[in-house]
Amino acid sequence: MAQLSKQTQSTLSEINMVPFIDVVLVLLIIFMITAPILQSGIEVDVPKTTTVKEINEPRLVITIDKTQRIYLGDAPVNIHQLGSLVRAQLKKPQDSVFLRADETIPFGTFAKVIDTLRQSGVSNISIVTEPLTERARTR
Repeated sequence: MAQLSKQTQSTLSEINMVPFIDVVLVLLIIFMITAPILQSGIEVDVPKTTTVKEINEPRLVITIDKTQRIYLGDAPVNIHQLGSLVRAQLKKPQDSVFLRADETIPFGTFAKVIDTLRQSGVSNISIVTEPLTERARTR
């Protein structure tokens, strides 16, 4: 009987890590799938050019997407409110405003946005483009 009491008093000293590892791997896969979706922002195919200047500092960005909706940063705005909102966010009148426009939008929409910005006192408007790759040049 002494042997029975020794066997029942022993404790399990190992922790089963398999369920923990399974949960961590599932969470990792979920985060890997959802991270690009959360960082996508506004989908715009900007024109491709050979001369592109890289800018690293944060700037005021206005975006026109494929459906001709206008965004200030990531927030959609009405074109009639665009001038006053840009003026409120600019620190100095000579600061640059970046305009990202989809390459398929009509030129009239592009011209209206530039005209609205100029009427609100913005004189330094930079147009955002992508670098032209070697593959795109051969087409």
